[in-house]
Amino acid sequence: MNSNKVTILGPGAVGMVLAYTLMLRRVAREIVLVGRDRVKAEGEALDLMHGQAFLQVPVKVRAGDLADAAGSEVVVVCASVRTPADMKSRNELATGNANLMRELLPPLASIAPDAKVVMVSNPVDALTWLALELTGFPPTRVMGTGTLVDSIRFRELLSQETAVHPDDLRAYILGEHGEHQFPAMSVAQAGGERIEDNPERRALCERAKGLGVEVFRKKGNTCYAIGLAAAYVVESILMDERRTMPLSVRIDGYLDENEVCLSLPVVVGKNGIERVLQPALNEVEMAAFHRAAQAVRMVIRGL
Repeated sequence: MNSNKVTILGPGAVGMVLAYTLMLRRVAREIVLVGRDRVKAEGEALDLMHGQAFLQVPVKVRAGDLADAAGSEVVVVCASVRTPADMKSRNELATGNANLMRELLPPLASIAPDAKVVMVSNPVDALTWLALELTGFPPTRVMGTGTLVDSIRFRELLSQETAVHPDDLRAYILGEHGEHQFPAMSVAQAGGERIEDNPERRALCERAKGLGVEVFRKKGNTCYAIGLAAAYVVESILMDERRTMPLSVRIDGYLDENEVCLSLPVVVGKNGIERVLQPALNEVEMAAFHRAAQAVRMVIRGL
């Protein structure tokens, strides 16, 4: 399947950053916006279509219903219940968003049976697991944005400390997209040289962990970084780029963990998850991975 059609479920702040980015990058030839408010979705689609004259390659953008996801190569799920202004943890959205996924994903699996599904809605690890259950899709075709943005935030901070461009740093935040994420410093490197693990650099991870909450408290949402991250995943699928990035995927035996979705480095291409990489973590990091697995499994069991 190579339709270059992308359906976005939930054309809110994140979904529209994603749509706008895909349009500018000219990787999707058709974008369908599916939301509860059809009129608003139509307005968003019209607004983007009115900018087509400024693009070298036109992209068809339209509003639609769930049935219009048929033939999609990628479906990105950004739909969410309203986020409480005083939210302390993404897990507070678990019950409401799980019910929303039960409404959306089973029919989607019938409408677009060959699609790759990218989960953005929170708590993303538990919802990625639920998406696998509800769609019946193979784990290669269901992934969550996981710790991708967390890793980029960490690299930005680490770049300032190491005086190396963030694109040249191979440093990952792994585990849960939440409180139980951790830096895989034992495998972090730049130019083949190990990046030394020290308390100052681990403190940068703690700083990166809190940045999403800081943005949310200051502006009421996070949309640009996560929208760009989702576009990065979609582009790697549509263009078969085989990029390596940390995403939330089903864990099948890594460090003897199962029945959970967590972030590990994966290779993303036209088939979705082309390969799950297995970094050689140290004992401290392995323990952190097990704690993350336990925490996410508790959320999954609660659903």
